[in-house]
Amino acid sequence: MAGNLERTYDGIIIGAGHHGMILGSYLAKCGLDVLLVDRRLEYGGGLSTKEVTKPGFYHNLHSINHFHISHTPWFDDLGLADKVTYITPRYEFGQAHRDGSALVFGRDLEETIANVARFSKKDAATFREWNRKAEEITRRVLLPERYAEPLPREERERLLARTSVGRDFLDVTHRQPLDVVDELFENEHVKLLFLFKVSLFGTWLTDTLSKTSPMGSVIRAFDLDSGYQLCQGGSFNLARGLMETFIAAGGTFQPQVDIERIVVEGGSATGITLRDGRTVRARQFVASAIDVHQTFESLIGRAQMPKALLEKLDKFQYTGWTLFGLHLALHESPRFTAEKFDPNINRTLKWSIGAETMQDLFTAFEDVKAGRVPRIVQFGSGPLSALDPTQAPPGKHTTYAWHVMPRHPDLGGRTAETFKEEFAEAILDTWARYCPNMTRKNVIGKYVYTADEYAVEFPNMRNGDIFMGAFNAEQVMYNHFGYRTPVRNLYLAGSSGHPGGAISGGAGYISAGLIARDLGLKLWWKPWDAGQALSELSEAA
Repeated sequence: MAGNLERTYDGIIIGAGHHGMILGSYLAKCGLDVLLVDRRLEYGGGLSTKEVTKPGFYHNLHSINHFHISHTPWFDDLGLADKVTYITPRYEFGQAHRDGSALVFGRDLEETIANVARFSKKDAATFREWNRKAEEITRRVLLPERYAEPLPREERERLLARTSVGRDFLDVTHRQPLDVVDELFENEHVKLLFLFKVSLFGTWLTDTLSKTSPMGSVIRAFDLDSGYQLCQGGSFNLARGLMETFIAAGGTFQPQVDIERIVVEGGSATGITLRDGRTVRARQFVASAIDVHQTFESLIGRAQMPKALLEKLDKFQYTGWTLFGLHLALHESPRFTAEKFDPNINRTLKWSIGAETMQDLFTAFEDVKAGRVPRIVQFGSGPLSALDPTQAPPGKHTTYAWHVMPRHPDLGGRTAETFKEEFAEAILDTWARYCPNMTRKNVIGKYVYTADEYAVEFPNMRNGDIFMGAFNAEQVMYNHFGYRTPVRNLYLAGSSGHPGGAISGGAGYISAGLIARDLGLKLWWKPWDAGQALSELSEAA
């Protein structure tokens, strides 16, 4: 393996997360000699699946639910269906209540509308009306834009304004997601589950209180056709499939590479220098799939950056919360008291647990914002092994709880280890109020994973930010950090670029097309084009 670092490549990619592997696969299939390096021995980044409780119980420590992955252009282009299997559950979002009722959103429109109607016939009618709009918007606007370089704001809004579908979408993007949901629906249970669906990882208000939502994420709440999926056997299987694809295309992967700096000569990126003194050269490009501060401050240095880039870097915002993760090995999958009201709650991909009212959300939001441990325990979860039995031994189960937490919460004098144990117990106590079988006897093993651990394991998750950049109006779509940099032949291909963090593959896919065109390569695929998609929308109107 040492020989991999003793020669010159056409290109070097820093960071073997899913973006780096997608980028590397496309360019290697173009015929380039590509080196992919990572500081860690493992590859995959947030696609992490480990046996952290007991042997045979597979826990996804970071990424669990993947949005519409098997329908992405890169999944199809790279032939990943032959290597990776995705499960699309019939029931996607569920919320049980202390009164024994439950609200479940599934893939079937009539079934979901009937579920909503049990709480509010008016809200059910609203859902039907907006579902019709949302599925067309998702198909013709949201998904095409997700995998294309964003258009400038003025051009985008001009094209969208030509059609009623585009105008509906623009109206939503110019408004706060919380306001949209609050205005459209009357029932609190319906509002709560819609906010859970709009948000990421159950962080309802944190993600929905932005002044505007340029990506139109609130539209996803009404769309049943596209949604979240589960990678069979664990999220790492997507990483495995991507690495197999990269290697088969002729790429070279080198783990445990400790980079001192990116070499910049004559204003161009020409390679990387390692801490042991060796230099690996790149003839045509260097691409970074890690965070912007490591890339520009640690690996290049502020002295080599123009003032405009430094100002942009200093204004870059990270997510203001972290995740307290509790991973459980169980004898039985959680069973809700509310199964008497709707038995499908037990096999819903994503559960919202613990929040009963809108005020519960506001209280949690204010606590996290103030650096306090949330007083009301409310978390996201799901029955992983009930949907995918390969993630646990026969007859046994796994699940998890993801709870929003400040990066440095006030622990009231407790040690971090004492707090982790006590808060894990508080989660189990809350769980048992909804699922009587969630007793200590049902727990075979538990593992707590917080920002204290994952920020060390993944330095690119700066300050515990699992997305490597905040999803706010100032940093998404036409305001994203960018793929090209002021340094010639140096590109960004990670989560700072559109469409942002989480498992989307978007930045790796989009930057592949951009780099290939810059290098004058013959493209073997047809990159998605946002301008073309929005033009076709207006032509079809």
